[in-house]
Amino acid sequence: MFASFSAWSVRGRGPVRLAAGTLVCGLAATGVMAVGASPAAAGETAPQQGGATATIGGLKTFGAAVIRMEDGSDQQVSAGLFEMSVDGGGMLQTYCVDVHTPTQKDAKYHEAAWSSTSLGVNDDAGRIRWILQNSYPQVNDLAALAKKAGVRGPLTEEDAAAGTQVAIWRYADDVTVDAVDPQAEQLADYLEKNARNLKEPRASLTLDPPVVSGRPGELVGPVTVRTDARSVTVAPQANAARDEVRLVDKNGEPVTEAVNGSQIFFEVPEDTEAGTARLTAQAATTVPVGRAFSSVSRSQTQILAGSSESTVSASASVTWAEEGAVPAVSARENCAKGGVDVTASNQGDEPFTFEVVGQKHTVAPGESRTVTVALSEDAPYDFTVQGPDGFQQRFTGMLDCLTRAAETGNAARTYSAPSPTPLGGTPSDTNLAATGSSSATPWIAGTAIGLVVLGGAGLLVARRRETPPGD
Repeated sequence: MFASFSAWSVRGRGPVRLAAGTLVCGLAATGVMAVGASPAAAGETAPQQGGATATIGGLKTFGAAVIRMEDGSDQQVSAGLFEMSVDGGGMLQTYCVDVHTPTQKDAKYHEAAWSSTSLGVNDDAGRIRWILQNSYPQVNDLAALAKKAGVRGPLTEEDAAAGTQVAIWRYADDVTVDAVDPQAEQLADYLEKNARNLKEPRASLTLDPPVVSGRPGELVGPVTVRTDARSVTVAPQANAARDEVRLVDKNGEPVTEAVNGSQIFFEVPEDTEAGTARLTAQAATTVPVGRAFSSVSRSQTQILAGSSESTVSASASVTWAEEGAVPAVSARENCAKGGVDVTASNQGDEPFTFEVVGQKHTVAPGESRTVTVALSEDAPYDFTVQGPDGFQQRFTGMLDCLTRAAETGNAARTYSAPSPTPLGGTPSDTNLAATGSSSATPWIAGTAIGLVVLGGAGLLVARRRETPPGD
């Protein structure tokens, strides 16, 4: 059962009458992303650090709002709560960030740090979290909420959802937007006026660092579990029990469960041929309110308003070798720098020289180095870190660091009535084509497969003769 999910009511699920030529925040799409049966390329990684992955359904509880455009025109939109179904079980409620970008039905989302979204470059992101914690559905006593906010008249679920979304847009998109219903507008004004900056909530589950390296015959790590779940399962693949590499604690005792702060090591026997291994941790927990959710396609960023107990997962890998450089390479999107931070560490006895986007960098033994790969906004990226002895690590994704209003300077724009937009397909509406949700199907499919990998639990050992370390 949901602790504070009165918004799962069927009320408000009927259509809101919008004027012709409006942009709908919860744009419904009839198309569903098709994913090929073949696995993602070895070594391909989406630079995320774990948590929940989910599929967005649509707006479930909502009202209407009006965006006041700079050219003096008004654009009417739907404003309210979305519903997401979590891979592995669970439900999420979210509000949207980036009002001018459509939300594609059935788009895949993953939990993300603020730093990898437009929230990372928004000084008011903490105020949005305050709004989420102090309004609907976290506060589901609507009479009490109306009284506290000074709302005159009854406050319905639709009003509460619309007013909350409007207040969020005012801080997330820096747009002039008003709720159509008077009660919703009064709530929005109260939330905007009283919002205070709060810290970003921590991830539901991460493994830190996501990649380690070392020598066979040693305990390689540690990988630290960060979570608010009561317990985390660390399970090898069902047919991998015979593999030499084990998951252990600092005393060498086998690990199958962990808690927040637990340290996990890879035990690599002596004389084990150079290779790699992977572990996946999984837990059931409520995702913290205020966590961001990014799409692997150009579907607008969401921010969490409520969560049932949901499945969350994270993975980490190890690379080992007897001699030479022993690298560990990971990546993280960094919107403040407009790119992806690539971090390489080296636990070997020789320098590790790697090349990325035409630039060479060297990491001395026992050291690490972070370089930023500058990327274009709203464009799929695909680059490979290459090193000696066939080392390759590929990173794919899409940098989505700015709201559409920030990109266009909130200039006046004209929208025709939106047509359903198949995920990864070509929109029939020319204005929607400008949002970036166009012909990127091959990239979308490949990235989605990479995300699905996080949902499994596995310890996969690969030998250098079959797959170069880091793949």
